[in-house]
Amino acid sequence: MHLADVTFFYAPDSGGVRRYLEIKRQTLGALPGWRHTLVVPARRARRVGSIRYVAAAPLPFSQGYRFPWRRLPWVAALRDAGPDLIEAADPGVPGWAALEAGQRLGVPVVAFYHSDVLSIAGRWGGDLLQAPARRYLQTFYGQFDCVLVPSRYVLERLEGVGIPRLQPQGLGVDCDRFHPRFADAVALKARLGLSAQTKLALFVGRAAPEKNLPTLIEAFRRLGPAYHLLLVGPGMPQVRQANVTVRSRYVRGPALSRLMASADVFVHAGDCETFGLVVLEAMASGVPVVASRRGALPELIPAQAGVLADAPEPAALAEAVRTLFAQDAPAMGQWARHWVQTRWTWGAQLDPLRLTYETLAKSAVHARPDAQDPTPEPADGGAA
Repeated sequence: MHLADVTFFYAPDSGGVRRYLEIKRQTLGALPGWRHTLVVPARRARRVGSIRYVAAAPLPFSQGYRFPWRRLPWVAALRDAGPDLIEAADPGVPGWAALEAGQRLGVPVVAFYHSDVLSIAGRWGGDLLQAPARRYLQTFYGQFDCVLVPSRYVLERLEGVGIPRLQPQGLGVDCDRFHPRFADAVALKARLGLSAQTKLALFVGRAAPEKNLPTLIEAFRRLGPAYHLLLVGPGMPQVRQANVTVRSRYVRGPALSRLMASADVFVHAGDCETFGLVVLEAMASGVPVVASRRGALPELIPAQAGVLADAPEPAALAEAVRTLFAQDAPAMGQWARHWVQTRWTWGAQLDPLRLTYETLAKSAVHARPDAQDPTPEPADGGAA
Protein backbone atom coordinates (compact mmCIF):
# COMPACT_ATOMS: atom_id res chain seq x y z
CA MET A 1 0.00 0.00 0.00
CA HIS A 2 1.43 3.36 -1.06
CA LEU A 3 -0.27 6.29 0.71
CA ALA A 4 0.26 9.92 -0.27
CA ASP A 5 -0.71 12.80 2.01
CA VAL A 6 -1.07 16.28 0.55
CA THR A 7 -1.72 19.60 2.32
CA PHE A 8 -0.64 23.20 2.74
CA PHE A 9 -1.20 22.87 6.54
CA TYR A 10 2.49 22.09 6.91
CA ALA A 11 5.05 24.63 8.05
CA PRO A 12 8.15 24.71 10.30
CA ASP A 13 6.01 26.04 13.16
CA SER A 14 2.73 24.26 12.39
CA GLY A 15 0.90 22.13 14.92
CA GLY A 16 -1.65 19.33 15.01
CA VAL A 17 -1.92 18.50 11.30
CA ARG A 18 1.84 18.21 10.94
CA ARG A 19 2.06 16.00 14.04
CA TYR A 20 -0.68 13.74 12.64
CA LEU A 21 1.15 13.42 9.32
CA GLU A 22 4.51 12.73 10.92
CA ILE A 23 3.05 10.06 13.20
CA LYS A 24 1.45 8.39 10.18
CA ARG A 25 4.76 8.46 8.32
CA GLN A 26 6.55 6.86 11.26
CA THR A 27 3.88 4.27 12.02
CA LEU A 28 2.12 3.27 8.81
CA GLY A 29 5.15 3.94 6.64
CA ALA A 30 7.13 1.42 8.68
CA LEU A 31 4.64 -1.44 8.22
CA PRO A 32 5.63 -4.28 5.89
CA GLY A 33 4.34 -3.58 2.40
CA TRP A 34 3.54 0.08 3.12
CA ARG A 35 5.07 3.24 1.66
CA HIS A 36 4.32 6.87 2.46
CA THR A 37 4.75 10.02 0.40
CA LEU A 38 4.19 13.53 1.69
CA VAL A 39 3.46 16.42 -0.73
CA VAL A 40 3.72 19.86 0.94
CA PRO A 41 4.62 23.46 0.08
CA ALA A 42 8.05 25.05 0.30
CA ARG A 43 10.02 27.99 -1.07
CA ARG A 44 11.16 25.93 -4.03
CA ALA A 45 10.25 22.61 -5.63
CA ARG A 46 12.45 19.68 -4.69
CA ARG A 47 12.36 16.11 -3.46
CA VAL A 48 13.94 14.93 -0.21
CA GLY A 49 13.49 11.22 0.32
CA SER A 50 9.77 10.49 0.36
CA ILE A 51 8.80 14.17 0.79
CA ARG A 52 7.95 16.13 -2.35
CA TYR A 53 8.02 19.90 -1.93
CA VAL A 54 5.98 22.10 -4.26
CA ALA A 55 6.89 25.76 -4.66
CA ALA A 56 4.34 28.10 -3.07
CA ALA A 57 4.22 31.74 -2.00
CA PRO A 58 4.38 32.74 1.70
CA LEU A 59 1.00 33.37 3.32
CA PRO A 60 1.28 36.71 5.21
CA PHE A 61 0.74 36.73 8.98
CA SER A 62 0.43 32.92 9.08
CA GLN A 63 3.56 31.93 11.08
CA GLY A 64 5.31 30.25 8.16
CA TYR A 65 2.54 28.74 6.04
CA ARG A 66 2.72 28.88 2.26
CA PHE A 67 -0.38 29.03 0.10
CA PRO A 68 -0.41 27.45 -3.38
CA TRP A 69 -2.29 29.20 -6.17
CA ARG A 70 -1.67 26.79 -9.06
CA ARG A 71 -3.00 23.27 -9.03
CA LEU A 72 -0.99 21.68 -11.84
CA PRO A 73 2.36 21.37 -9.99
CA TRP A 74 0.56 19.55 -7.16
CA VAL A 75 -1.18 17.21 -9.59
CA ALA A 76 2.15 16.52 -11.27
CA ALA A 77 3.85 15.72 -7.94
CA LEU A 78 1.10 13.29 -6.98
CA ARG A 79 1.01 11.60 -10.39
CA ASP A 80 4.79 11.23 -10.32
CA ALA A 81 4.58 9.61 -6.86
CA GLY A 82 1.98 7.12 -8.15
CA PRO A 83 0.27 6.22 -4.83
CA ASP A 84 -2.49 3.66 -4.29
CA LEU A 85 -4.51 6.15 -2.22
CA ILE A 86 -4.37 9.90 -1.62
CA GLU A 87 -5.43 11.83 1.48
CA ALA A 88 -6.04 15.60 1.37
CA ALA A 89 -5.81 17.53 4.63
CA ASP A 90 -7.21 20.88 3.48
CA PRO A 91 -10.03 22.22 1.28
CA GLY A 92 -7.74 24.36 -0.87
CA VAL A 93 -5.64 23.92 -4.00
CA PRO A 94 -3.85 20.74 -2.77
CA GLY A 95 -7.25 19.18 -2.07
CA TRP A 96 -8.46 19.90 -5.61
CA ALA A 97 -5.14 18.56 -6.91
CA ALA A 98 -5.71 15.34 -4.93
CA LEU A 99 -9.10 14.88 -6.60
CA GLU A 100 -7.67 15.44 -10.07
CA ALA A 101 -4.65 13.22 -9.48
CA GLY A 102 -6.90 10.51 -8.07
CA GLN A 103 -9.03 10.54 -11.20
CA ARG A 104 -6.01 10.42 -13.50
CA LEU A 105 -4.34 7.64 -11.51
CA GLY A 106 -7.58 5.74 -10.90
CA VAL A 107 -7.07 5.57 -7.11
CA PRO A 108 -9.33 6.43 -4.15
CA VAL A 109 -9.07 9.89 -2.60
CA VAL A 110 -9.78 10.61 1.07
CA ALA A 111 -10.22 13.95 2.81
CA PHE A 112 -9.58 14.73 6.49
CA TYR A 113 -11.63 17.62 7.87
CA HIS A 114 -9.06 19.26 10.14
CA SER A 115 -10.25 22.88 10.16
CA ASP A 116 -13.76 24.13 11.02
CA VAL A 117 -14.30 26.16 7.86
CA LEU A 118 -17.93 26.94 8.71
CA SER A 119 -17.12 28.47 12.09
CA ILE A 120 -14.17 30.44 10.75
CA ALA A 121 -16.31 31.79 7.89
CA GLY A 122 -18.99 32.78 10.38
CA ARG A 123 -16.43 34.49 12.61
CA TRP A 124 -15.14 36.63 9.77
CA GLY A 125 -18.30 37.30 7.79
CA GLY A 126 -21.37 35.97 9.61
CA ASP A 127 -24.22 34.70 7.43
CA LEU A 128 -22.76 36.53 4.45
CA LEU A 129 -19.84 34.08 4.30
CA GLN A 130 -21.42 31.01 5.87
CA ALA A 131 -23.86 30.37 3.02
CA PRO A 132 -21.16 30.30 0.29
CA ALA A 133 -18.91 28.31 2.64
CA ARG A 134 -21.61 25.63 2.95
CA ARG A 135 -21.98 25.45 -0.82
CA TYR A 136 -18.22 25.20 -1.27
CA LEU A 137 -17.93 22.40 1.28
CA GLN A 138 -20.79 20.48 -0.38
CA THR A 139 -19.11 20.76 -3.78
CA PHE A 140 -15.61 19.97 -2.54
CA TYR A 141 -16.10 17.23 0.05
CA GLY A 142 -18.95 15.64 -1.88
CA GLN A 143 -16.42 14.34 -4.41
CA PHE A 144 -14.25 12.29 -2.04
CA ASP A 145 -14.53 8.55 -1.57
CA CYS A 146 -14.43 9.10 2.19
CA VAL A 147 -14.33 12.14 4.47
CA LEU A 148 -12.60 11.47 7.80
CA VAL A 149 -14.01 13.46 10.72
CA PRO A 150 -12.22 13.60 14.08
CA SER A 151 -15.19 14.26 16.40
CA ARG A 152 -18.97 14.07 16.85
CA TYR A 153 -18.99 17.86 16.66
CA VAL A 154 -17.61 17.76 13.12
CA LEU A 155 -19.74 14.79 12.12
CA GLU A 156 -22.96 16.57 13.06
CA ARG A 157 -21.95 19.81 11.36
CA LEU A 158 -21.03 18.10 8.09
CA GLU A 159 -24.14 15.93 8.17
CA GLY A 160 -26.10 19.18 8.45
CA VAL A 161 -24.34 20.48 5.34
CA GLY A 162 -25.31 17.32 3.47
CA ILE A 163 -21.84 15.86 2.91
CA PRO A 164 -21.90 12.09 2.29
CA ARG A 165 -19.50 9.27 3.13
CA LEU A 166 -18.41 10.59 6.52
CA GLN A 167 -16.15 8.33 8.57
CA PRO A 168 -15.30 9.01 12.27
CA GLN A 169 -11.55 8.97 12.86
CA GLY A 170 -9.92 10.30 16.00
CA LEU A 171 -6.35 11.46 16.53
CA GLY A 172 -4.02 10.27 19.25
CA VAL A 173 -1.09 11.09 21.49
CA ASP A 174 2.33 9.60 22.20
CA CYS A 175 2.09 8.72 25.91
CA ASP A 176 5.85 8.12 26.17
CA ARG A 177 6.73 11.52 24.75
CA PHE A 178 4.09 13.26 26.89
CA HIS A 179 4.51 11.89 30.40
CA PRO A 180 4.36 13.19 34.00
CA ARG A 181 7.97 12.11 34.56
CA PHE A 182 9.11 15.18 32.64
CA ALA A 183 7.53 17.58 35.15
CA ASP A 184 9.70 20.20 36.85
CA ALA A 185 7.19 22.72 38.11
CA VAL A 186 9.57 24.24 40.67
CA ALA A 187 12.18 25.11 38.03
CA LEU A 188 9.60 26.47 35.59
CA LYS A 189 8.00 28.74 38.19
CA ALA A 190 11.42 29.91 39.32
CA ARG A 191 12.34 30.87 35.75
CA LEU A 192 9.10 32.85 35.52
CA GLY A 193 9.79 34.59 38.83
CA LEU A 194 6.79 32.95 40.52
CA SER A 195 6.38 31.51 43.96
CA ALA A 196 5.81 27.80 44.37
CA GLN A 197 2.25 28.55 45.51
CA THR A 198 1.27 30.41 42.33
CA LYS A 199 -1.19 28.44 40.23
CA LEU A 200 0.41 28.19 36.79
CA ALA A 201 -1.79 27.79 33.70
CA LEU A 202 -0.40 27.00 30.26
CA PHE A 203 -1.60 27.41 26.70
CA VAL A 204 0.53 26.15 23.81
CA GLY A 205 -0.51 26.71 20.20
CA ARG A 206 -0.84 29.14 17.34
CA ALA A 207 -2.13 32.64 18.02
CA ALA A 208 -5.07 32.19 15.63
CA PRO A 209 -8.27 34.24 16.16
CA GLU A 210 -10.32 31.12 16.89
CA LYS A 211 -8.12 30.37 19.93
CA ASN A 212 -9.74 33.37 21.69
CA LEU A 213 -6.53 34.46 23.40
CA PRO A 214 -7.82 37.96 24.35
CA THR A 215 -10.66 36.23 26.20
CA LEU A 216 -8.20 33.98 28.02
CA ILE A 217 -5.98 36.93 28.97
CA GLU A 218 -8.96 38.84 30.34
CA ALA A 219 -10.01 35.79 32.37
CA PHE A 220 -6.62 35.81 34.11
CA ARG A 221 -6.82 39.54 34.73
CA ARG A 222 -9.96 38.77 36.70
CA LEU A 223 -8.32 35.88 38.52
CA GLY A 224 -5.55 38.09 39.90
CA PRO A 225 -1.94 37.51 41.07
CA ALA A 226 -2.50 34.10 42.66
CA TYR A 227 -2.88 32.73 39.13
CA HIS A 228 -0.42 33.06 36.26
CA LEU A 229 -0.92 32.38 32.54
CA LEU A 230 1.96 31.27 30.29
CA LEU A 231 1.27 31.61 26.55
CA VAL A 232 3.68 29.76 24.26
CA GLY A 233 3.58 29.61 20.47
CA PRO A 234 4.40 31.49 17.28
CA GLY A 235 2.79 34.87 16.73
CA MET A 236 1.65 35.38 20.32
CA PRO A 237 0.40 38.90 21.12
CA GLN A 238 2.34 41.33 23.27
CA VAL A 239 0.67 41.48 26.68
CA ARG A 240 1.23 43.99 29.46
CA GLN A 241 -0.35 42.19 32.35
CA ALA A 242 1.49 41.19 35.50
CA ASN A 243 0.09 37.67 35.66
CA VAL A 244 0.65 36.80 31.98
CA THR A 245 3.96 35.71 30.41
CA VAL A 246 4.35 35.35 26.65
CA ARG A 247 6.88 33.22 24.83
CA SER A 248 6.28 33.89 21.12
CA ARG A 249 8.11 30.93 19.68
CA TYR A 250 7.54 27.36 18.59
CA VAL A 251 8.51 24.73 21.17
CA ARG A 252 9.03 21.09 20.26
CA GLY A 253 10.72 17.88 21.37
CA PRO A 254 11.88 17.43 24.98
CA ALA A 255 11.33 21.13 25.75
CA LEU A 256 7.65 20.76 24.91
CA SER A 257 7.36 17.59 26.99
CA ARG A 258 8.86 19.35 30.04
CA LEU A 259 6.68 22.41 29.56
CA MET A 260 3.46 20.42 29.28
CA ALA A 261 4.16 18.30 32.35
CA SER A 262 5.27 21.26 34.51
CA ALA A 263 2.05 23.32 34.44
CA ASP A 264 -0.67 23.06 37.08
CA VAL A 265 -3.44 23.30 34.48
CA PHE A 266 -3.74 23.55 30.72
CA VAL A 267 -6.25 26.16 29.51
CA HIS A 268 -7.94 26.42 26.10
CA ALA A 269 -10.49 29.10 25.21
CA GLY A 270 -11.06 27.97 21.60
CA ASP A 271 -14.69 27.53 20.59
CA CYS A 272 -14.45 25.75 17.22
CA GLU A 273 -11.77 23.06 17.58
CA THR A 274 -12.42 20.08 15.33
CA PHE A 275 -10.47 17.88 17.75
CA GLY A 276 -7.92 19.36 20.17
CA LEU A 277 -4.72 17.34 19.96
CA VAL A 278 -2.84 19.69 22.30
CA VAL A 279 -5.40 18.97 25.03
CA LEU A 280 -4.64 15.26 24.81
CA GLU A 281 -0.93 16.01 25.05
CA ALA A 282 -1.49 17.98 28.24
CA MET A 283 -3.65 15.22 29.73
CA ALA A 284 -1.09 12.56 28.81
CA SER A 285 1.43 14.72 30.72
CA GLY A 286 -0.69 14.36 33.86
CA VAL A 287 -2.15 17.88 33.71
CA PRO A 288 -5.88 18.66 34.11
CA VAL A 289 -7.61 20.91 31.58
CA VAL A 290 -9.95 23.91 31.58
CA ALA A 291 -11.68 24.49 28.25
CA SER A 292 -14.76 25.99 26.68
CA ARG A 293 -17.88 23.87 26.34
CA ARG A 294 -17.85 24.52 22.58
CA GLY A 295 -16.51 22.66 19.58
CA ALA A 296 -14.97 19.20 20.02
CA LEU A 297 -13.03 19.79 23.25
CA PRO A 298 -15.81 18.54 25.57
CA GLU A 299 -15.57 15.12 23.89
CA LEU A 300 -11.98 14.78 25.12
CA ILE A 301 -12.33 16.02 28.71
CA PRO A 302 -14.30 13.89 31.18
CA ALA A 303 -15.43 15.49 34.45
CA GLN A 304 -12.69 13.67 36.39
CA ALA A 305 -9.95 15.26 34.24
CA GLY A 306 -10.93 18.91 34.00
CA VAL A 307 -13.58 21.61 34.06
CA LEU A 308 -15.57 23.00 31.14
CA ALA A 309 -16.56 26.66 31.02
CA ASP A 310 -20.16 27.20 29.97
CA ALA A 311 -19.12 29.81 27.39
CA PRO A 312 -15.88 31.11 25.84
CA GLU A 313 -16.14 34.28 27.93
CA PRO A 314 -13.76 35.72 30.55
CA ALA A 315 -16.09 35.33 33.53
CA ALA A 316 -16.96 31.73 32.70
CA LEU A 317 -13.34 30.73 32.06
CA ALA A 318 -12.14 32.39 35.26
CA GLU A 319 -14.83 30.57 37.25
CA ALA A 320 -13.87 27.26 35.65
CA VAL A 321 -10.23 27.77 36.71
CA ARG A 322 -11.30 28.56 40.28
CA THR A 323 -13.54 25.48 40.31
CA LEU A 324 -10.71 23.22 39.20
CA PHE A 325 -8.34 24.42 41.94
CA ALA A 326 -11.09 24.08 44.54
CA GLN A 327 -10.85 20.35 43.81
CA ASP A 328 -7.87 17.97 43.90
CA ALA A 329 -6.11 19.19 40.75
CA PRO A 330 -3.18 16.70 40.94
CA ALA A 331 -5.63 13.79 41.24
CA MET A 332 -7.50 15.10 38.22
CA GLY A 333 -4.22 15.16 36.32
CA GLN A 334 -3.58 11.52 37.23
CA TRP A 335 -7.03 10.57 36.03
CA ALA A 336 -6.46 12.52 32.80
CA ARG A 337 -3.31 10.49 32.16
CA HIS A 338 -5.22 7.24 32.74
CA TRP A 339 -8.04 8.33 30.40
CA VAL A 340 -5.65 9.13 27.57
CA GLN A 341 -3.71 5.88 27.97
CA THR A 342 -6.96 3.93 27.85
CA ARG A 343 -8.61 5.63 24.90
CA TRP A 344 -6.39 8.00 22.93
CA THR A 345 -3.05 6.41 22.07
CA TRP A 346 -1.89 6.62 18.47
CA GLY A 347 -1.97 2.84 18.25
CA ALA A 348 -5.66 2.77 19.14
CA GLN A 349 -6.44 5.42 16.52
CA LEU A 350 -4.22 4.33 13.63
CA ASP A 351 -5.40 0.70 13.53
CA PRO A 352 -8.92 1.63 12.31
CA LEU A 353 -7.42 4.24 9.96
CA ARG A 354 -5.24 1.58 8.34
CA LEU A 355 -8.28 -0.66 7.87
CA THR A 356 -10.18 2.23 6.27
CA TYR A 357 -7.35 2.78 3.79
CA GLU A 358 -7.11 -0.91 2.93
CA THR A 359 -10.85 -1.25 2.45
CA LEU A 360 -10.99 1.77 0.13
CA ALA A 361 -8.04 0.57 -1.92
CA LYS A 362 -9.63 -2.86 -2.38
CA SER A 363 -13.15 -1.70 -3.15
CA ALA A 364 -12.13 0.91 -5.78
CA VAL A 365 -15.03 3.20 -4.86
CA HIS A 366 -13.26 5.96 -6.79
CA ALA A 367 -15.24 4.85 -9.86
CA ARG A 368 -18.54 6.25 -8.51
CA PRO A 369 -20.70 7.52 -11.38
CA ASP A 370 -21.80 10.56 -9.33
CA ALA A 371 -18.25 11.91 -8.92
CA GLN A 372 -17.81 15.41 -10.34
CA ASP A 373 -14.86 16.71 -12.32
CA PRO A 374 -12.67 19.09 -10.35
CA THR A 375 -12.94 22.74 -11.30
CA PRO A 376 -10.65 23.78 -14.17
CA GLU A 377 -7.15 25.03 -13.59
CA PRO A 378 -7.04 28.84 -13.61
CA ALA A 379 -5.43 30.33 -16.70
CA ASP A 380 -3.10 32.47 -14.61
CA GLY A 381 -1.68 31.59 -11.20
CA GLY A 382 0.58 32.85 -8.45
CA ALA A 383 3.40 30.73 -7.08
CA ALA A 384 5.10 28.53 -9.63
